[in-house]
Amino acid sequence: MSKDITPILNGWDHDPDDYQVRIVSGTDGRDKLQRRIDLGLIQMELSGRPDGQRPHGFESLLEFHESRVLEATNPDEYRIDSEEAGELLREGMQYYHRYFAAYHLKRFDMVIRDTTRNLRLFAFAVKHATDRSDKVQFDRYRPYVTMMRARAQSNQAMDRNDYAGALQAIDEGIEGIRVFLRDYEQEEDQFHCRELAKLIKIRREIEQSRPVGPVERLEQQLTLAISLEDYEEAARLRDQIGRLKGTTAAGEIPVSRPS
Repeated sequence: MSKDITPILNGWDHDPDDYQVRIVSGTDGRDKLQRRIDLGLIQMELSGRPDGQRPHGFESLLEFHESRVLEATNPDEYRIDSEEAGELLREGMQYYHRYFAAYHLKRFDMVIRDTTRNLRLFAFAVKHATDRSDKVQFDRYRPYVTMMRARAQSNQAMDRNDYAGALQAIDEGIEGIRVFLRDYEQEEDQFHCRELAKLIKIRREIEQSRPVGPVERLEQQLTLAISLEDYEEAARLRDQIGRLKGTTAAGEIPVSRPS
């Protein structure tokens, strides 16, 4: 049997201006994720370790090391050297290639699964790597992976028209990146953080596209009227909101007037 992959590539010409991915049925009966590249293709499993390997009988090297931590007499003192860290980083890159491809296929469930896994990897390396440079090598990707996870969660929520869930996912991502900046005392650099800027932009877009009910619209007008010190208009809006909510309790939405 020929191992030439030319027949597989026929009809799927490489386009340098397009990120080309697809899911195909494997000869083993399991679907595979393929990415077209200029010299051929990359093929990955949809679950488990992307290359299909089971190091030391575990689903991944990360799970192997996590099992050793659980078996250790002093788990907090468990350490991985630079060679082991390098192996874990290469494994993490496999998951990156898969979740990035899955994002383009709108398989947000896979993106959330694999980004959550890689964030766990970063935390593990920061805690257990012997060399500080190894810790930084992993953790420097945290803002990007946090952003991708938040985007996938937000997109998944938007597919259900769940605007509140989408905003919550973005807000959690924003806070996660700000925690990273605080961890490395880079809070002043948040305006230059591309991942943070991207999430803030997405949040603004969701807010602008979110359907606004009549009560919420009036409440926004009320806030504006108060900020402009137009207390007569604010009182009118307050009464109108009260009627829509089924109550005209004067104290429900307090409006401060100048003395």
